[in-house]
Amino acid sequence: MPHEVSLATRHVMQANRSKNTKPELLVRRKLREAGLPGYRLHWKKAPGRPDVCYPGRKVAVFVNGCYWHRCPYCALPMPKSNIEFWQEKFARNRARDERNQQLLAQQGWKVLVIWECRLKGAHLEPTTQELVAEVEAASEHAGGCIRDVGATAPWKLAARRKAMRSHAKRH
Repeated sequence: MPHEVSLATRHVMQANRSKNTKPELLVRRKLREAGLPGYRLHWKKAPGRPDVCYPGRKVAVFVNGCYWHRCPYCALPMPKSNIEFWQEKFARNRARDERNQQLLAQQGWKVLVIWECRLKGAHLEPTTQELVAEVEAASEHAGGCIRDVGATAPWKLAARRKAMRSHAKRH
């Protein structure tokens, strides 16, 4: 039997926007400022309906919220109640994201994933500069790929995950 959430939780979840979020609007503004208009929003012909899509360049941009998509950079806590439901919910979200990104890459698209936290503070400018460079370079790009824009170096990320796991074991 599927796990159910309370009516209050259901209303809170429904109130969360899936389109035109603040991070998404920020990315679109930065792309326009960089002279890269002409994108499609939530293009239905692309798997996963990317937040921003350049069909001619074959570039799909997903702007992921850290909480719902379970950001690899943020140490976000799991909800305290109905834990099994939330674990399944987040696992489904991650599996759907990965499936859509793989489908796009297999079709020759350059898939760019931007995490909400990478659009804040000191990360904002380097992340948006990298995004613009990736979109501009897409015409030279052949074949599909998936990139985290504004990503932390893999060795730093692995060390951070290890530290978070040891912290979780102690508490």
